[in-house]
Amino acid sequence: MNLSDFDYSLPENLVAQYPSACRDEARLMVVDRGRGVIAHDIFRHLGAHLPSPSLLVVNNTKVIPARLLGRRAVSGGKVEVFLLRPLGGRCFEAMLRPLAKIKEGETLVFAGGVSARLVDRAARVVAFDRDDVLGSLEKIGHIPLPPYIRRPDEASDRVNYQTVYAKRSGSVAAPTAGLHFTRPLMAELKKAGHLFSEVTLHVNYGTFKPVATEDITRHPMHAEEYALSPGAVQACEAAKVSGRRIAAVGTTSCRTLEAFARTGKSHGWTDIFLYPGAVFKTTDILITNFHLPRSTLLMLVAAFGGYDLIRRAYEEAVREKYRFYSYGDAMIII
Repeated sequence: MNLSDFDYSLPENLVAQYPSACRDEARLMVVDRGRGVIAHDIFRHLGAHLPSPSLLVVNNTKVIPARLLGRRAVSGGKVEVFLLRPLGGRCFEAMLRPLAKIKEGETLVFAGGVSARLVDRAARVVAFDRDDVLGSLEKIGHIPLPPYIRRPDEASDRVNYQTVYAKRSGSVAAPTAGLHFTRPLMAELKKAGHLFSEVTLHVNYGTFKPVATEDITRHPMHAEEYALSPGAVQACEAAKVSGRRIAAVGTTSCRTLEAFARTGKSHGWTDIFLYPGAVFKTTDILITNFHLPRSTLLMLVAAFGGYDLIRRAYEEAVREKYRFYSYGDAMIII
């Protein structure tokens, strides 16, 4: 399929700039693949649309405050550093502004006495002056809101842009389908017989990388680090044996499950690219948000739900004025 097949027109006012007042009050589009039917509800009623019993697999990654605002030590000029991924020790791959003016070896100074040096300009690697970089980020860093949220981050984003089950630090973008879950909703689903299992996939900035090739199969997919605990592997295996349906909460959980199904490796890096024609070996149900046009995430959803049905669902979401992207509404594909 071609890149243009995944384009659609979206009014700017449908791009959510803030989350719902309550996480589980977001709207929920229900897409039934078997019947080709689309229905509408709210996320709080998720249990009414899950085959009973189901296993919900969530991504427990935690977003780090990866955006740093500071100054160049020598000139005093303003600088912005966006940490992309840890490279070990005190080093991170990063985006820097204005990179053209910053020299290799130059020191950058941030709040709280934290500093870093640009140690490799070509590879955009910065090295901090301390070991506990993540601890310092919690104090001085900003939550890295996606580029389509056109406002500065606020104190509330430290809570809102994090799932209620986040625990393993490492992402620079949230696994946004999980943002709709609340502790009471999870307790209600468990009481109804559904199970939860956690995996980890650290979302990096490559998730926002646009597909630039018209032939989507030629797109160089970004790689992300993932891990499944022995407990998660056992839960999925037991679900398959017992007939319990496996619901991936978000494209990140889906990619983790499908990467493991293909490689047998419970941890590592995956650049799995799922687009129409892909066979899903583990995922039976997908819970997701509405994604950017021409994105690999939209291609994954189209692969799972069926291209024509998902295209119709997106057209209906625009007509019905659903809220799109990270802080937007949700979809369940059954």
